[in-house]
Amino acid sequence: MTLQFPTIADCIGNTPLVRLQRLPGNTSNTLLVKLEGNNPAGSVKDRPALSMISRAEQRGDIQPGDVLIEATSGNTGIALAMAAAIKGYQMVLIMPDNSTAERKAAMTAYGAELILVDSMEGARDLALQMQADGRGKVLDQFANGDNPVAHYTGTGPEIWQQTQGSITHFISSMGTTGTIMGVSRYLKEQNPAVQIVGLQPQEGSAIPGIRRWPEEYLPKIFDATRVDRVIDMSQLEAEQVMRRLAREEGIFCGVSSGGSVAAMLRLSQEVENAVMVAIICDRGDRYLSTGVYDDPQ
Repeated sequence: MTLQFPTIADCIGNTPLVRLQRLPGNTSNTLLVKLEGNNPAGSVKDRPALSMISRAEQRGDIQPGDVLIEATSGNTGIALAMAAAIKGYQMVLIMPDNSTAERKAAMTAYGAELILVDSMEGARDLALQMQADGRGKVLDQFANGDNPVAHYTGTGPEIWQQTQGSITHFISSMGTTGTIMGVSRYLKEQNPAVQIVGLQPQEGSAIPGIRRWPEEYLPKIFDATRVDRVIDMSQLEAEQVMRRLAREEGIFCGVSSGGSVAAMLRLSQEVENAVMVAIICDRGDRYLSTGVYDDPQ
């Protein structure tokens, strides 16, 4: 008998969905979070990273030995560095120089080359310029349909099955918007009444991984009709709930995940007998050097 063992790529997805026990308080609602930090490279971005490389390979758009280029603020870069290592590609990642030390170290650990620039918009511009100069091929998570497809075929069906079709609200931070676009498309096909809630930072707030994009940089994969409501989140509230998740629920995550749960707690005050799902995008260990967990309160 030949034993069949999975590869690391086979371990992406099928993440746990768990119930919050203390943060919701006395409520008739069920508040659930999907633990995307359980993916091999530690974030929800493992799904689109593998999807973008694998599907481009299947179409013949890329071949092993090609140089791949991507602009990233962090999690996508780590996930792409892992996926490129699995598939045998050289990965060049362009990112803002204010990204955390843990993120930079993780990318280089997987063998990626890093180029640091001033801003995310600058990173996107440089990636396209390098492609125009023939220095590699840009995957472009912001305009690549293989990004939301990963969530339409994976994350969305998992949530539907895990809640046995009882989900009433889905809450997700919006960065590239791939997660919310793919999950929304799937859930709305199953039940158009499911409410899709997106999260963006308040003006002046800096929450890693989510953005208020200038109109000219709005991701091309984004379709506003797929989002029923957008909540503005302050950095302070997102960080407070992030710390509470660790201390009161044992869920160690990043700031954008804290924001998603903060939005879910707000929504829970408005409805009864709802089944809400928020995405926990990543793990908290890649934020420790920022001091965001140092607050004693």
